[in-house]
Amino acid sequence: MTTVIDPPAQERPSAVTTRDIARAGATRRARDSRVKIWVGTICALAVIAPVALAQVLPLPSPDATDLAQRRLPPLTDGHLFGTDQLGRDLLSRVLYGGQVSLTIGILAVVVSGLIGLCLGALAGYLGGWTDTVVSRLIEAQLSLPLLMMLLLVVALFGPSIPVITFVIAIAQWPEIARLTRSLVLVEREKPYVAASRVLGLGRTAILLRHVIPNIIKQASLVVLLLLAQAVLLESALSYLGAGPQRPFATWGRIISDGQDYITTSWWLVTLPGLVIVLLVIGVNLLGDGLRDRPERSPEKRRGLLHRISLRKEEA
Repeated sequence: MTTVIDPPAQERPSAVTTRDIARAGATRRARDSRVKIWVGTICALAVIAPVALAQVLPLPSPDATDLAQRRLPPLTDGHLFGTDQLGRDLLSRVLYGGQVSLTIGILAVVVSGLIGLCLGALAGYLGGWTDTVVSRLIEAQLSLPLLMMLLLVVALFGPSIPVITFVIAIAQWPEIARLTRSLVLVEREKPYVAASRVLGLGRTAILLRHVIPNIIKQASLVVLLLLAQAVLLESALSYLGAGPQRPFATWGRIISDGQDYITTSWWLVTLPGLVIVLLVIGVNLLGDGLRDRPERSPEKRRGLLHRISLRKEEA
């Protein structure tokens, strides 16, 4: 007998053109997400990279005073940002002060992320009295005025770097815990959790090995967005005099020291403020872009590219 081999099936033509795909809402969101990621990364690195490399850059000491060069404007005598009221190089003070501010901000969001992730995951997965206690703690802390609570704790325990880091972390954990709890509530009802119970896994193993890995990406995006808030909180405390004390030069203290000269030496306040604004905008754009980035499997991506190439060949 002769075996008849059917010819390969031809792909049916589609009325969707490349122009339709480019104008689709999902394509616009993906394009906007890429723009946010690139712009946010550039803005954040423009601040973080010089701050991280301040020790190796050819900068004068941030504490070296020269009363003969007080309040020099930017781009004068080799001072890119000018000098302050004591003749200290403003760029050096901003970069070295940024190390303190960013260190406090990063440590604070790491600690708050761990606390919020653990308590939120336990509240969402276990439920019962655990959920009740954690939810009441979240509601109680969110009802308190944030800045007043921070000032009170700093006044009681002193304005040291560990105290400020812990205070900011305690102030931020409810947002992460609330999001984690809602994500875990959704995940625990999915079939893979029920299948894990049937296979004999305990609640702790299911939570650590299956549930938390599935929500860690969304929770980490919130932690990234809270970095900008932590830097702003530290700057606000330093501006009010409750931040790390001298000789540490933080962004808030630099602005506070220069506010008396704002009408005659605008750069003492404006340039450090622009550095803070650039960092906050960059971190927020990066976090928004990562959050809005569409999820697409490799198979769907290859199929879309194949259809686009077919449309180009037909055109």
